[in-house]
Amino acid sequence: MAKIDRLFDKMLSSRASDLHMTEGQKPKIRLHGSIVAFEDEPVLDKRTIQELLREICVPQRWEKYLACKDIDFAYDKDAKSRFRCNYYYQVHGMGAVFRIIPTKIMTLEELNLPKVLKQFASFRSGLVLVTGPTGSGKSTTLASVMNHINERQHRYILTIEEPIEFVHPNKKSFFCQREVGVDLSSFAEGLRVAGRQDCDVVLVGEMRDFETISLALSAAAKGLLVFGTLHTNSAIRTVDRIIDVFPPALHGMARSILADTLRGICAQLLIKKSGGGRVAVNEILMEAPGMASSIREGNIANLQNIMLAGQNRGMRLMDDALLELVRDGKVDTEDAFLLAEDKDGFRAKTRQS
Repeated sequence: MAKIDRLFDKMLSSRASDLHMTEGQKPKIRLHGSIVAFEDEPVLDKRTIQELLREICVPQRWEKYLACKDIDFAYDKDAKSRFRCNYYYQVHGMGAVFRIIPTKIMTLEELNLPKVLKQFASFRSGLVLVTGPTGSGKSTTLASVMNHINERQHRYILTIEEPIEFVHPNKKSFFCQREVGVDLSSFAEGLRVAGRQDCDVVLVGEMRDFETISLALSAAAKGLLVFGTLHTNSAIRTVDRIIDVFPPALHGMARSILADTLRGICAQLLIKKSGGGRVAVNEILMEAPGMASSIREGNIANLQNIMLAGQNRGMRLMDDALLELVRDGKVDTEDAFLLAEDKDGFRAKTRQS
């Protein structure tokens, strides 16, 4: 048993989502969205934090951390506890963040996610994006969608991740899970060879740069079903982000390819739940008449009208999803207000209800 496992056990017993360790400070956890210190733990000095971090990191990876000052990997504490680990350096020395990865992949129903996400799993080709800030549950949502495919379809699914988080058992589908930094040098490399691996579905853990985004669009245009994540808070910002990553001279081409390949966007946030815990709130955009032409012509603002018109198909705006949670008594009005896009409009609607 590694010495750090004692802190993981305390984290798990507290039902926290993350453990933070920073040189010169006490260990901290993220509990229901807030950072809370382990007051009964001593301050982590240089020798202690180095000993704790090094023990669960293989030598080759440890040397990379010392050289590059930042690494990501996964750690299996036991059969029931798996963590995503990020080691970094900061002004006072070493630091690390550990996030619990559930070993059981929850269903869309168990996560209380919109039923329309099942349609995302039924697409045969194109680009599907799950977006949101760090810690908003994007990986958990995507794992649930992958599991939905796995239980119902005979498909070959390639995942490209850094690190591999959810480990999928083969059910009706067959998985090939590849880790950046271990099996591949980059997300882009994984996408380049995906077309030669006879894949049906490709999951890209993070679409963070021009090369990865352009290759993902290309793969979707060639007939693969590509799932990816971006750190954007809405469908409109997601489309803008993809276009803007291309050089200005290529914006027209990017809009055209995105218009032809985009099948859906699920933007996700986590909000404090009344009575404790957190709940996901989702904005949904799906392929509909007018969506492709709006993207191709650069009329991105019209996507909001498409989502409003498509509510009977499961589409919705983030503010409307937040308002629904408020009206159901699941979240506090002020917490929802802080996440709302149109704050004046949101405030007016809450006063009417």
